[in-house]
Amino acid sequence: MNLKAYRLLKCLYKILLPAILISSMLTCRAQQKKKHVSSDSLSIAGKFSDQKFDVFDSLGVETFFLRFPELAAYQPALRNFYRKRKFAYAWYNKERLTFQAHTLSNRVLNISEEGIYRMPPYSRILDSLVNSPIEVLKKPQMDPTTELMLTAQYFLFSKLAWHGQDDSLSSTAGWFIPRKKLAYAKILDSLLNEKDSKEVFHEPVYRQYELLKSFLKKYRNLSSQDWPTLLDSLRPLKPGDSAQVIAQIRLRLFKLGDHNGDTVSTRYDQELIDGLEHFQQRHGLKEDGLLGPDTFAQLNVPLAQRIKQIIVNMERCRWLPVRSDADYLAVNIPEYKLHVYHRDSLLWSCNVVVGQSWSRTTVFFGDLKHIVFSPYWNLPESIVKKEVLPGIQKDPAYLAKHDMEITAYNGKIPVVRQRPGKRNSLGLVKFIFPNSYSIYMHDTPSKSLFGETERAFSHGCIRVMEPVKLAEFLLGNQREWTNKRIAIAMNSGRERYVPMKKQVPVYIAYLTAFCDRDNVLNFRNDIYHLDEAMAATLISGL
Repeated sequence: MNLKAYRLLKCLYKILLPAILISSMLTCRAQQKKKHVSSDSLSIAGKFSDQKFDVFDSLGVETFFLRFPELAAYQPALRNFYRKRKFAYAWYNKERLTFQAHTLSNRVLNISEEGIYRMPPYSRILDSLVNSPIEVLKKPQMDPTTELMLTAQYFLFSKLAWHGQDDSLSSTAGWFIPRKKLAYAKILDSLLNEKDSKEVFHEPVYRQYELLKSFLKKYRNLSSQDWPTLLDSLRPLKPGDSAQVIAQIRLRLFKLGDHNGDTVSTRYDQELIDGLEHFQQRHGLKEDGLLGPDTFAQLNVPLAQRIKQIIVNMERCRWLPVRSDADYLAVNIPEYKLHVYHRDSLLWSCNVVVGQSWSRTTVFFGDLKHIVFSPYWNLPESIVKKEVLPGIQKDPAYLAKHDMEITAYNGKIPVVRQRPGKRNSLGLVKFIFPNSYSIYMHDTPSKSLFGETERAFSHGCIRVMEPVKLAEFLLGNQREWTNKRIAIAMNSGRERYVPMKKQVPVYIAYLTAFCDRDNVLNFRNDIYHLDEAMAATLISGL
């Protein structure tokens, strides 16, 4: 094509583009070199092509994967998908690419918005097949290569955005909650056959994912702005003081969404206190509105670190079950919280104490099967060696003073248990969900620990601040267990196992970035140091 012809073609394209957009026949870019359209408001769902008469040669599938071998892993799913459709085109309608074809293309080409640093193979080819301005002026014609590229890229996108990295990453990250299994071909097939285009499609990913995705965009935008380190005052600042750094703090809180008032005042007033308390609340700090060292440290966390934190937790959200139609419990270790859900609606939450860094609480899933009232505590051999035996050597009355007794011997090591009662380390009740990690939830006589902002004090099990409320919730469908009877059983001094008529799932999870019930972004410290290795893998694009 000579220069004159090319200029004429370009001029015609500029004239035709508005009409094309109005008719919703295409959502392509004005020029190939422009940045791709943001996919924030886009969804793959909608009114797909349900035509069945325009078909392509099935032999084209094998030829396609010979040309594009990096997509070969999706050949069985793709072939099975088209076999059910009798090889009818899915991304064309009346010889034109559908809106969903352009939507999918945009999401693939903007996959970094999903917190994914791995660019899909053949993305440039996909771009040229779907979005090239030259295609606008061509006579409408269905292309099997474009059709198969879109479907193969759908499977790839689904795997990366909805399933996440291979299982090896979750296992090395200490995540032992069974990962969800999704039939992506079935999902696509159901979308293509969706008759009601107004039907809301919920992508098969845990609800926190989309919330974190929106904040990923916000923090990336913030990272392009000036973000200096805030210098602490030479003297401790308190309400009523004035200092230049206060104006900088106000501006930072405003940008982070914790403060919506004056951003230039240098006075430490109530408005600033309110903003600081909001900031402290969503960072798990003591909500005192004071500019202490912990608050300053969190204000100075680099945005790059926050972005990594969001990306790591978006990946974890890909691993979690999508939704539940039943009651379930969830413990978020870095948050030190137990959350009680009914059909994905949060009923209530309470503080918990989790394992210390050297005796971590494991991230796993179990079914709560028994409640034990007035439990014995069977001490682990490790505690007997480290604490009990040295205690007996120092004080022969050690066992009696701690309401303990020896029930047997394992070689030279005594088997020790603590009798039921208010002094029992498990408190008055424990909640058992059998697992190979010997972890369960229980009451505790050490109530003061629940007031600490950081609550990693246990040997691995989970201490619950409101055990009575939890027992009443779990036994709510067993009418014989009234609140009065529960209280009597907890204080009887006699151990009693109560089987659950309906087992309740328990998720012990690890999220250092999450959104609360008000959709406010929260950050927590990575107490077990699991984020950094995950971030390195995810951001490397491997």
